[in-house]
This record gives sequence, structure tokens and C-alpha cells, in this order.
Amino acid sequence: MPISWQTIFAVAFGGAIGSVLRYFAVLFQAKYYTTGFPIAILFVNILGSFLIGFLYIYFLNNTLSDNLRFFLITGFLGGLTTFSTFALDSYLLLNSSLNLAILNISLNLFGSLFALFIGIKIAIILLK
Repeated sequence: MPISWQTIFAVAFGGAIGSVLRYFAVLFQAKYYTTGFPIAILFVNILGSFLIGFLYIYFLNNTLSDNLRFFLITGFLGGLTTFSTFALDSYLLLNSSLNLAILNISLNLFGSLFALFIGIKIAIILLK
């Protein structure tokens, strides 16, 4: 598939929106939930996994613009979710609490996989 400027801009614009929303989630947590547990990153990772599962099925069954697919999946969800922040949060928790680090790793991994599964199942039901 040839690379187009439209696709590059779709990915970049989607990534910018997703990244800003992730930043807002972290700010919201810092203001309202100062527990020390990275709930904002957990939330965006699980939400992103649900959405990518749903959109995967949606795009399999609907012919839409490739640029829209790249905007939503590669750009928006790529910017919204983040493995690197999850890894840093886990490392920082590991330095203070092994139990919280294991909880964070487990919830992000299994919560995201479960959300992906649920997103796929809901898309299959709704899009039939």
C-alpha cells in the first residue's frame, strides 16, 4: 500500500487527539483521585482495548475510508493508549510496592484483553 500524505495526516491528527485525551485523563486523576495508583492509564488502556476490538469488527464488516481506519485505530487509539507509560508506572510502583506493581500489571494486561474480547463480542452482536 503506498504511503499518502492524507494517511500520514490522519494518523498524526488522530494521535494528537488521543494523546491529549490521555493527558486529560491523567490530569483528572491527579486532581480527583490521588491514590498513587495509575488508574487513568489503566482506564485508557482498557477503554482503548475495548474500542479497538469493536472497531476491528466494524471495519471488517463495513467498507469505509482507509484514512478513517488509520485515524481511529493507528492514530487515535495509538495516542490514547500507551504501553510505555504503563511500563513506567509499573516500574515506579515496583520501587514502592510489589503488590501494587503486580496489581497494575495484571489489571492492564488482563483488563485490556478482556475489554478487547468484549468489544469484539458487542460489535458482532450490534453489527449483524
